[in-house]
Amino acid sequence: MAKPTFGNTSASLLPWLGLALILLIADQFTKVLILGYYQLGDATYVTNFFNIVRVHNSGAAFSFLASASGWQRWFFTAIGIAAAIFIVWMLKSHSGQKLFSFALACILGGAVGNVIDRMLHGYVVDFLDFHYAGWHFPAFNIADSAITVGAVCLILDELLRVRKAR
Repeated sequence: MAKPTFGNTSASLLPWLGLALILLIADQFTKVLILGYYQLGDATYVTNFFNIVRVHNSGAAFSFLASASGWQRWFFTAIGIAAAIFIVWMLKSHSGQKLFSFALACILGGAVGNVIDRMLHGYVVDFLDFHYAGWHFPAFNIADSAITVGAVCLILDELLRVRKAR
């Protein structure tokens, strides 16, 4: 007798949605800590190359459009929601492709984390500050890190796919 399932697509989609949820929770938890313990602009020295800071980013990556008049909040929120819907659709369609799905789940968790910030606060909370010899990389957060890891994995997945096709 065959055991009942929710369908292969649904069952294989759940681990990827679970990963995205874990990343989202980690992102939001760390942001709650920063908002609770730091005032805007506060910083804590951790090492000679890393600080914890509280920065508000009303723009996108590297503060793109941060100085716009406020419309960018809803523009980037809409893009994030559209991307999340598209990613869930892609995960449902390709959940058996492990590296591809891992990448999409990372991007999904990060995108939703930053969308939540924009909707709640009107800005994204950033707090990881890496620096060297007076040069500071723009502050970022767990969501940004997840999106970056996801993007790198998408590139790797494509390179491996192309190499396999040869």
